[in-house]
Amino acid sequence: MSALSGLDIALWDLFSRRLNLPLHVLLGGAVRHKIRVYSWIGGDRPDDVEAAARERYAQGFRAVKMNATSDIDWLDSPSALSTSVERCRTVKSLGLDVGLDFHGRLHKPMAKQLARALEPHCPLFIEEPLLSEHSEGIRQLSSLTTIPIALGERLYSRWDVKRFLHDTSVDVLQPDISHCGGISEIRRIASMAEAYDVAIAPHCPLGPIALAACMQVDMCTPNFTIQEMGLQIHYNTEAGAYDILNYVKDPSVWDVKDGYVEGLRGVGLGIEVDEEEVRSVAKTAGAWAPKGFLGPDGSIREW
Repeated sequence: MSALSGLDIALWDLFSRRLNLPLHVLLGGAVRHKIRVYSWIGGDRPDDVEAAARERYAQGFRAVKMNATSDIDWLDSPSALSTSVERCRTVKSLGLDVGLDFHGRLHKPMAKQLARALEPHCPLFIEEPLLSEHSEGIRQLSSLTTIPIALGERLYSRWDVKRFLHDTSVDVLQPDISHCGGISEIRRIASMAEAYDVAIAPHCPLGPIALAACMQVDMCTPNFTIQEMGLQIHYNTEAGAYDILNYVKDPSVWDVKDGYVEGLRGVGLGIEVDEEEVRSVAKTAGAWAPKGFLGPDGSIREW
């Protein structure tokens, strides 16, 4: 599906360029002129997030996301969750909304406790409180909390999404345009979600082409709510100097002001890729190594 997604995005870009139109015009036209966005703070093992939150605020963001925890055992000490609540409280005190990404790391005994502990602090959403394979557990958890539940990066078609819409266990769908079938399929998913009063917030901790494709869809999707941006996400900073600003000829298209990025107005995807830089970096770039967690007993934990 990832390969098909890339082909789909490329074909939409080529067709709209051939017509000399922004891509979103071919999808029905804009319903908004700017895109609400959030970025990341913290890392895989979040610790002191206050400085990063202040930096994001200064960059123009008014919402951020961070991992809710590091690795957690199936049934861990309740004290393992106290720092999660404190980080949420700290970030919100700075005037930022915050989404908490459980990342499927928690199992049901701990996810229920953390959702309840976070509820008084009103996070923007909790993401993947359980792995998407546990649809019955997510349904149960959704009945125990008023915090909006978000998920979708591990769902790869409208048929994967269908069961969560049918049992009303999700409030915000986060399909990944690079893995769910591209622009064509994410549009179908968004239309299905709208009929169930479910918002769309595309998953995109990725590069400029994926982000531009998401933003073209965001421009014309009534139930779109907020867009993830990979700007200075920990995966990028750990890998070196390259970020989403590097591979486009005009990085100002990603400027953030008061929590929004202006809608892309150029033809096609609305960006011009610096192909020379991409070719140069490709000569020396290594493969991204999958990460993982091990518990103190040596057992594998969900990353």
